[in-house]
Amino acid sequence: MDLTVPEIRRKLQEADEAQFAVLERSLVADTRKGVRSAVEVARRRLEAERAEADRLQGLYAYQQALAAERGGRVVLGLDEVGRGPLAGPLAVGGVVLPAEPLIAGLNDSKQVKPENRTAIAAQVREQAVAWAVQYIEPAVIDRQGMTASLRQAFRAAIAEVERQGVTVDIILLDGNPLHLDEREINVVKGDSKCAAIAAASLVAKVARDELMEAYDRQYPGYGFASNKGYGSADHTEAIRQKGLTPLHRRSFCTAFTQESLF
Repeated sequence: MDLTVPEIRRKLQEADEAQFAVLERSLVADTRKGVRSAVEVARRRLEAERAEADRLQGLYAYQQALAAERGGRVVLGLDEVGRGPLAGPLAVGGVVLPAEPLIAGLNDSKQVKPENRTAIAAQVREQAVAWAVQYIEPAVIDRQGMTASLRQAFRAAIAEVERQGVTVDIILLDGNPLHLDEREINVVKGDSKCAAIAAASLVAKVARDELMEAYDRQYPGYGFASNKGYGSADHTEAIRQKGLTPLHRRSFCTAFTQESLF
């Protein structure tokens, strides 16, 4: 192949698997260091792309297999965001996805880079058969506790999806049993195993983060835009200095509290 190293590198960067196989054979006798390096880089890129495609297909196949075991087809995935923060609501997402198209990059929200979450969550909302995000406010969490709040939010998400006209056969819930519904199937670490749970995790995470960023403008000085209500050192120091806001879960803040300024 009578090409310069930069030309070969560019071809390899753009090659799919079939094109790479042809290029690799044609370059087998080319001993230039830059060419050998470019071939190896392309090989690793394609291996990573193949692994990602397999992972993504596995998310959909796993939930379809769970549904098939119960004789169902329509799967609702549920996940929560914001169980542990000192401030802000608990958020629960619910998503019913079609079998196709697969949503590239779909994963547990904690595994998706922050700069990619918004775009992937937007794809979920656009392609979903139905989706919902439900909130439980801090005062309610203080009054009834987290377990009751989780049940309330999950049931609200189920009801909202069904109000959209979707008949749900199977409800996949991340984590431990909550006995919400006879259709419930619990999947430990489900947000990294099931497409619908991962989608629910992402839409809830993005929605809650946007809400906390808006609250940061309403209650400046607590860093809600960056800490999202979690107990960072700066956040806990702000509580000690400024007191609690109406966004704080008072039952979570007993180690930091003084009289509220709001």
